[in-house]
Amino acid sequence: MPTRPPHAARAAVPTPSGLTAALALAAILWLALPAVGRAQEPPKKIGPFVADVRGSFVKFGQSDGLAAEHGLNGTDLPSHGLGLDLGGHFYFFKWHAITFGAGAEVLLSRGHQGATTTGPAVTTTFDSYAPQISFNFGSGDGWSYLSGGIGKGSLTIQSATAPPEQAESVKVINYGGGARWFMKKRLAFTFDVRFYDLQQQPAANGRPGNPHVSFLVMSAGISIK
Repeated sequence: MPTRPPHAARAAVPTPSGLTAALALAAILWLALPAVGRAQEPPKKIGPFVADVRGSFVKFGQSDGLAAEHGLNGTDLPSHGLGLDLGGHFYFFKWHAITFGAGAEVLLSRGHQGATTTGPAVTTTFDSYAPQISFNFGSGDGWSYLSGGIGKGSLTIQSATAPPEQAESVKVINYGGGARWFMKKRLAFTFDVRFYDLQQQPAANGRPGNPHVSFLVMSAGISIK
């Protein structure tokens, strides 16, 4: 009978954060595959316009570097939060299997952690707004997409023991993908997986600074066209 080699190499196990990112990227790449038409009739065109309303789950994490800028420990920060994701997109050109789109997206989010024996109550607020371009695959009955944009956003870390912190805008890059499935002629279920990359923000005018940070946001809701 065949036996297992005594010194077989063990596969590396991703860290929890690395595993989350790997799964999210795998989902985005899978969504980018062109949809295969199942009906005999010609596929409907994507668009020409769609509006999205989604609830969001934001993975803030508990960065020691971010917490230290505000006189806190990493475990004092809320690890996640909830938010609202709003967007609108026009679809203006098709080339082979790709339909090109342009639009804008707004994310409003907030996370809170109550006081513990080692730290005060802390509220994290992250807002972002940006134009986006998108590459869409499928038909008017349902399509997947990859999209990204560069805009502005603000991040505040407010502890119960510190003066109110003023929000100031920094550059934010977002990129990700998702899909829409139309259950009715103008109504679809939609979900989106997106990374937000925030530029470093120096301390100024008595406001603490923020290091370069990235957040993962997963959203689901409805689309209307």
